[in-house]
Amino acid sequence: MKKGVFLLVVLLVGALFLSAPAMAIQLGFQNITNNNPVNAAIGEAQLSVEVTPYPSSTNQVLFYFSNVGPSRSSIADVYFDDGDLFTFGLILNSTGVSFSPEAAPVNLPGGRTIHFVANQALSADSNSPVQPNGVNPGENLGIVLVLLPGNDFQNVLDELASGDLRVGIHVQGFASGGSESFVNNPNPVPEPATMLLLGTGLIGLAAFGRKRFSIGA
Repeated sequence: MKKGVFLLVVLLVGALFLSAPAMAIQLGFQNITNNNPVNAAIGEAQLSVEVTPYPSSTNQVLFYFSNVGPSRSSIADVYFDDGDLFTFGLILNSTGVSFSPEAAPVNLPGGRTIHFVANQALSADSNSPVQPNGVNPGENLGIVLVLLPGNDFQNVLDELASGDLRVGIHVQGFASGGSESFVNNPNPVPEPATMLLLGTGLIGLAAFGRKRFSIGA
């Protein structure tokens, strides 16, 4: 293959990634309390939050919490360390989940060790009985926050990446007892579709490269 065609392929693949809109990111969680290393590892392995624009809205953001299991655990409280992006919107409870606004305690347990200061107006927690109504394996919770004027979804992504916006969760219901607190990892988990596209592009480029060299041999 000619050098010019090879470079064109590279540019087209690069343009595809650069032009693709950032519509959603998935974030894992990292433990901050380490009361029990086993429980800390469980939370980091099976809890996540997807951040995406709320459907049919230009000024709302959905934070979609998931517990994929299989180990026993229950997200009981959700906190946001941010005061200049949002006001509270609404709660979307999946079957078996029941949350209400304004969590107690007002700050993420253990959060002071990392200077996490929750905006209570954005927080939520599970209703009594706390553990059964939390986000257990196979369940989900959506929290919709409304962007303040002058902000958009890109501001949310930027503040998550910089750490100016942090999401904290308090988790109970472990089989061994106890509880743990977690804060979002600022590095997004690659989505399967994105990874497939990236892999396809790299494989294609590698094939073009091999063909080019074989022709030149």
